[in-house]
Amino acid sequence: MGKNKLQKFDDMDSYPHVFQYPFSTLKTEGFAMKGKWNAEFFRNDNPIVLELGCGKGEYAVGLAGKYPDKNFIGVDIKGARMWTGAKESYQAGMKNIAFLRTHIELITYFFAPGEIAEIWITFPDPQMKKVRKRLTSTRFMSLYREILKPEGIIHLKSDSNFLFTYTCEMVKANRYPVRVQTDDLYHSGLNDDILGIKTFYEQQWLERGLTIKYISFVCEEREQLVEPEVEIEYDNYRSFNRSRRSGRQNSEKEQ
Repeated sequence: MGKNKLQKFDDMDSYPHVFQYPFSTLKTEGFAMKGKWNAEFFRNDNPIVLELGCGKGEYAVGLAGKYPDKNFIGVDIKGARMWTGAKESYQAGMKNIAFLRTHIELITYFFAPGEIAEIWITFPDPQMKKVRKRLTSTRFMSLYREILKPEGIIHLKSDSNFLFTYTCEMVKANRYPVRVQTDDLYHSGLNDDILGIKTFYEQQWLERGLTIKYISFVCEEREQLVEPEVEIEYDNYRSFNRSRRSGRQNSEKEQ
């Protein structure tokens, strides 16, 4: 591990709003603050909003600054990235934000039923070949439903037409009420302060001429969830600093 990463991990260990728990500890001891985030950490009754796969934490920090009447928690396993948002919010003295370093599959270890009001999923890997790994798959919907309030809201922002289409079809198949849906967010006419927050990757997608997709829906309780039965064309471009998204060979070279 690089010296710079080690320094970042040391920094985060000293931040009171960063929580890092290995799975072995969770299995044996659990997480003492589960169900008590409002009472013991934020010390208020404001709604709690998660940013899953938060990366550098741009959305969590940006939203926390815009909405002091809500509490925000950025969740990611990549500590070196998370350090950016953790440091910025710590130095700014922000009291309505925290960061949780863990795998998203483990979120039910950290939050009690009904403890979360909203979930933001910002530019995740579309996982075109692995349905179970998609953060908007029914597998993850079941996990989210365990911790969301009855009218809990899920937001997805993505550059990926594949993931956006899949998510829209999943929402339709499970009859989730849609609040907003657009395949070109910044030409949709939506007037929302949230649109002013852009992640590191989002800036690059926009500069590249790609459109940003957005859907917001209510994740209601369902007796049984079903995966959409639809074929979706793969994205045919490379992501920045990630492996090729398309499962097909593409002979075109990156510009």
